[in-house]
Amino acid sequence: MTPLRRTCKEAAALLVAREDRELPLADRLALRMHLFACRACPVFARQLRIMRNAMSQWRHYSDEA
Repeated sequence: MTPLRRTCKEAAALLVAREDRELPLADRLALRMHLFACRACPVFARQLRIMRNAMSQWRHYSDEA
């Protein structure tokens, strides 16, 4: 496997990991290339973003609103 080529499973792991930390340059490039070429992984990335935003709103929710 080439250094910048990732499987969907590896790309999903990188998507989750980037929620907690900054990825190294090689992983960021590999992820970007994979997301460009794959049909399913961008959907998963969008779902992660929606969940992150929902959790952020839930954390800041108050009954006073």
